[in-house]
Amino acid sequence: MTNLFPLILEHMYIVAIAIAIATAIGVVLGVISFWYPRLGTFILFAAEMLQTIPSLALLALLMILLGLGNTTLIAGLVLYALLPIVRNTNTGLGGVPDHLREAARGMGMNRMQRLALVELPLSFPMIFSGIKIAVVNSLAIAVMGVLIGAGGLGYPIYRGIQMRSFERIITAALPVVIMAVGFDYLMTGFERRLTKRK
Repeated sequence: MTNLFPLILEHMYIVAIAIAIATAIGVVLGVISFWYPRLGTFILFAAEMLQTIPSLALLALLMILLGLGNTTLIAGLVLYALLPIVRNTNTGLGGVPDHLREAARGMGMNRMQRLALVELPLSFPMIFSGIKIAVVNSLAIAVMGVLIGAGGLGYPIYRGIQMRSFERIITAALPVVIMAVGFDYLMTGFERRLTKRK
Protein backbone atom coordinates (compact mmCIF):
# COMPACT_ATOMS: atom_id res chain seq x y z
CA MET A 1 0.00 0.00 0.00
CA THR A 2 2.90 2.35 0.72
CA ASN A 3 4.09 1.94 -2.88
CA LEU A 4 0.65 3.05 -4.01
CA PHE A 5 0.68 6.26 -1.97
CA PRO A 6 2.24 8.47 -4.72
CA LEU A 7 -0.26 7.04 -7.22
CA ILE A 8 -3.14 7.73 -4.81
CA LEU A 9 -2.01 11.35 -4.49
CA GLU A 10 -1.67 11.66 -8.26
CA HIS A 11 -5.14 10.12 -8.73
CA MET A 12 -6.66 12.62 -6.31
CA TYR A 13 -4.75 15.51 -7.90
CA ILE A 14 -6.03 14.66 -11.38
CA VAL A 15 -9.61 14.41 -10.13
CA ALA A 16 -9.31 17.63 -8.10
CA ILE A 17 -8.08 19.62 -11.11
CA ALA A 18 -10.82 18.19 -13.33
CA ILE A 19 -13.57 18.91 -10.78
CA ALA A 20 -12.35 22.49 -10.23
CA ILE A 21 -12.47 23.17 -13.99
CA ALA A 22 -15.80 21.36 -14.43
CA THR A 23 -17.34 23.31 -11.54
CA ALA A 24 -16.29 26.66 -12.98
CA ILE A 25 -17.58 25.78 -16.45
CA GLY A 26 -20.65 23.89 -15.21
CA VAL A 27 -21.93 26.66 -12.95
CA VAL A 28 -21.57 29.24 -15.74
CA LEU A 29 -23.39 26.96 -18.20
CA GLY A 30 -26.05 26.25 -15.56
CA VAL A 31 -26.65 29.96 -15.08
CA ILE A 32 -26.83 30.54 -18.84
CA SER A 33 -29.23 27.62 -19.24
CA PHE A 34 -31.47 29.12 -16.54
CA TRP A 35 -31.39 32.63 -17.93
CA TYR A 36 -31.99 31.50 -21.51
CA PRO A 37 -34.24 28.40 -21.44
CA ARG A 38 -34.07 27.74 -25.20
CA LEU A 39 -30.29 27.77 -25.14
CA GLY A 40 -30.47 25.83 -21.88
CA THR A 41 -32.30 23.00 -23.61
CA PHE A 42 -29.39 22.66 -26.03
CA ILE A 43 -26.76 22.92 -23.27
CA LEU A 44 -28.40 20.20 -21.18
CA PHE A 45 -28.90 18.00 -24.23
CA ALA A 46 -25.22 18.34 -25.16
CA ALA A 47 -24.15 17.49 -21.60
CA GLU A 48 -26.44 14.46 -21.59
CA MET A 49 -25.06 13.30 -24.94
CA LEU A 50 -21.51 13.44 -23.55
CA GLN A 51 -22.60 11.05 -20.80
CA THR A 52 -23.75 8.50 -23.38
CA ILE A 53 -20.28 8.24 -24.96
CA PRO A 54 -18.33 5.31 -23.47
CA SER A 55 -15.42 6.60 -21.39
CA LEU A 56 -12.82 4.68 -23.37
CA ALA A 57 -14.16 6.01 -26.68
CA LEU A 58 -14.21 9.60 -25.42
CA LEU A 59 -10.67 9.33 -24.06
CA ALA A 60 -9.49 7.84 -27.35
CA LEU A 61 -11.00 10.76 -29.28
CA LEU A 62 -9.43 13.27 -26.93
CA MET A 63 -6.10 11.45 -27.20
CA ILE A 64 -6.09 12.12 -30.94
CA LEU A 65 -6.57 15.84 -30.25
CA LEU A 66 -4.46 16.29 -27.10
CA GLY A 67 -2.04 13.37 -27.14
CA LEU A 68 -1.15 11.02 -24.31
CA GLY A 69 -1.02 11.94 -20.63
CA ASN A 70 -2.83 13.56 -17.74
CA THR A 71 -4.09 16.54 -19.75
CA THR A 72 -6.22 14.27 -21.90
CA LEU A 73 -7.59 12.44 -18.87
CA ILE A 74 -8.43 15.72 -17.13
CA ALA A 75 -10.25 16.95 -20.25
CA GLY A 76 -12.29 13.74 -20.36
CA LEU A 77 -13.17 13.96 -16.67
CA VAL A 78 -14.26 17.58 -17.12
CA LEU A 79 -16.63 16.63 -19.92
CA TYR A 80 -18.12 13.76 -17.89
CA ALA A 81 -18.51 15.95 -14.80
CA LEU A 82 -20.45 18.71 -16.55
CA LEU A 83 -23.93 17.14 -16.59
CA PRO A 84 -24.62 16.87 -12.83
CA ILE A 85 -23.16 20.33 -12.18
CA VAL A 86 -24.98 22.08 -15.03
CA ARG A 87 -28.27 20.34 -14.30
CA ASN A 88 -28.15 20.95 -10.55
CA THR A 89 -27.18 24.59 -11.02
CA ASN A 90 -30.13 25.06 -13.34
CA THR A 91 -32.47 23.24 -10.95
CA GLY A 92 -31.15 25.12 -7.92
CA LEU A 93 -31.66 28.51 -9.53
CA GLY A 94 -35.15 27.47 -10.57
CA GLY A 95 -35.94 26.64 -6.95
CA VAL A 96 -35.19 30.14 -5.62
CA PRO A 97 -38.52 31.67 -4.46
CA ASP A 98 -39.77 34.48 -6.69
CA HIS A 99 -40.50 36.74 -3.76
CA LEU A 100 -36.81 36.75 -2.83
CA ARG A 101 -35.90 37.80 -6.35
CA GLU A 102 -38.50 40.56 -6.20
CA ALA A 103 -37.16 41.71 -2.84
CA ALA A 104 -33.64 41.86 -4.33
CA ARG A 105 -34.95 43.90 -7.26
CA GLY A 106 -36.70 46.20 -4.83
CA MET A 107 -33.36 46.80 -3.11
CA GLY A 108 -31.95 48.00 -6.43
CA MET A 109 -29.83 44.93 -7.27
CA ASN A 110 -29.08 44.27 -10.92
CA ARG A 111 -29.09 40.81 -12.47
CA MET A 112 -25.50 39.96 -11.61
CA GLN A 113 -25.86 41.22 -8.06
CA ARG A 114 -28.98 39.12 -7.54
CA LEU A 115 -27.15 36.12 -8.91
CA ALA A 116 -24.05 36.56 -6.74
CA LEU A 117 -25.71 37.70 -3.51
CA VAL A 118 -29.07 35.90 -3.52
CA GLU A 119 -29.59 33.18 -6.12
CA LEU A 120 -26.27 31.30 -6.08
CA PRO A 121 -26.00 31.21 -2.26
CA LEU A 122 -29.54 29.81 -2.02
CA SER A 123 -28.81 27.34 -4.82
CA PHE A 124 -25.49 26.17 -3.38
CA PRO A 125 -26.81 23.03 -1.61
CA MET A 126 -28.20 21.77 -4.93
CA ILE A 127 -25.05 22.76 -6.81
CA PHE A 128 -22.89 21.04 -4.19
CA SER A 129 -24.94 17.86 -4.65
CA GLY A 130 -24.04 17.91 -8.35
CA ILE A 131 -20.37 18.42 -7.51
CA LYS A 132 -20.51 15.42 -5.15
CA ILE A 133 -21.87 13.19 -7.92
CA ALA A 134 -19.16 14.45 -10.28
CA VAL A 135 -16.39 13.73 -7.74
CA VAL A 136 -17.50 10.16 -7.06
CA ASN A 137 -17.92 9.40 -10.78
CA SER A 138 -14.56 10.96 -11.65
CA LEU A 139 -12.67 8.89 -9.09
CA ALA A 140 -13.86 5.74 -10.85
CA ILE A 141 -13.49 6.96 -14.44
CA ALA A 142 -9.94 8.22 -13.80
CA VAL A 143 -8.80 4.58 -13.61
CA MET A 144 -9.26 4.40 -17.40
CA GLY A 145 -6.48 6.96 -17.79
CA VAL A 146 -3.86 4.22 -17.89
CA LEU A 147 -5.01 3.39 -21.42
CA ILE A 148 -4.02 6.87 -22.64
CA GLY A 149 -0.75 7.14 -20.74
CA ALA A 150 -2.11 9.04 -17.73
CA GLY A 151 -1.09 8.48 -14.12
CA GLY A 152 -3.04 7.48 -11.06
CA LEU A 153 -4.26 4.12 -9.83
CA GLY A 154 -5.17 2.78 -13.24
CA TYR A 155 -1.61 1.55 -13.89
CA PRO A 156 -1.32 -0.93 -10.97
CA ILE A 157 -4.82 -2.23 -11.74
CA TYR A 158 -3.90 -2.72 -15.38
CA ARG A 159 -0.66 -4.45 -14.40
CA GLY A 160 -2.63 -6.75 -12.14
CA ILE A 161 -4.88 -7.67 -15.05
CA GLN A 162 -1.88 -8.34 -17.29
CA MET A 163 -0.30 -10.56 -14.65
CA ARG A 164 -3.66 -12.17 -13.83
CA SER A 165 -3.00 -11.33 -10.20
CA PHE A 166 -6.24 -10.96 -8.25
CA GLU A 167 -4.28 -9.69 -5.25
CA ARG A 168 -2.67 -6.87 -7.24
CA ILE A 169 -5.99 -5.84 -8.76
CA ILE A 170 -7.74 -5.73 -5.38
CA THR A 171 -4.82 -3.94 -3.70
CA ALA A 172 -4.89 -1.19 -6.34
CA ALA A 173 -8.68 -1.00 -6.68
CA LEU A 174 -9.33 -0.81 -2.94
CA PRO A 175 -8.02 2.78 -2.54
CA VAL A 176 -10.34 3.90 -5.36
CA VAL A 177 -13.33 2.34 -3.58
CA ILE A 178 -12.28 3.81 -0.24
CA MET A 179 -11.85 7.29 -1.75
CA ALA A 180 -15.19 7.14 -3.56
CA VAL A 181 -17.09 5.95 -0.47
CA GLY A 182 -15.19 8.35 1.80
CA PHE A 183 -15.78 11.43 -0.33
CA ASP A 184 -19.42 10.47 -0.81
CA TYR A 185 -19.89 10.11 2.96
CA LEU A 186 -18.11 13.35 3.85
CA MET A 187 -19.75 15.40 1.12
CA THR A 188 -23.19 13.97 1.92
CA GLY A 189 -22.73 15.03 5.55
CA PHE A 190 -21.75 18.54 4.46
CA GLU A 191 -24.67 18.61 2.04
CA ARG A 192 -27.10 17.79 4.86
CA ARG A 193 -25.70 20.63 6.96
CA LEU A 194 -26.18 23.01 4.05
CA THR A 195 -29.76 21.84 3.61
CA LYS A 196 -30.52 22.31 7.32
CA ARG A 197 -29.09 25.83 7.30
CA LYS A 198 -31.19 26.63 4.27
